[in-house]
Amino acid sequence: MTDIAYKILAADEWRAALAEGRYEGSAVDLADGYIHMSTGEQLVETARRHYAGRTDLVLLTVDLGRFGDELIWEPSRGGDLFPHLYAPLSATAVAATRAFEVADDGAMIFKDPA
Repeated sequence: MTDIAYKILAADEWRAALAEGRYEGSAVDLADGYIHMSTGEQLVETARRHYAGRTDLVLLTVDLGRFGDELIWEPSRGGDLFPHLYAPLSATAVAATRAFEVADDGAMIFKDPA
């Protein structure tokens, strides 16, 4: 397993989360009962499948070492294990953020340098 995962969300959701000090999750996260995240290897496919055509996004780099039993690796797409956070995501667990968009073809286009 990796110590870093990624979370894609709308920029306005992240601004609101920063004001609160934590991110409770998207509508899909709340419905599923956990915050969906992806590894680096899973990220491009997640962006293509779920965010194609979106221009208002932020990519969070999440330090998984901050979590204990709230983080569970569970099978999803094709049996791959995905990191699922069964707790709010503390802003202090976010190591980096990058603004980006996902083209209609699913390509990730970053708006700022790495």
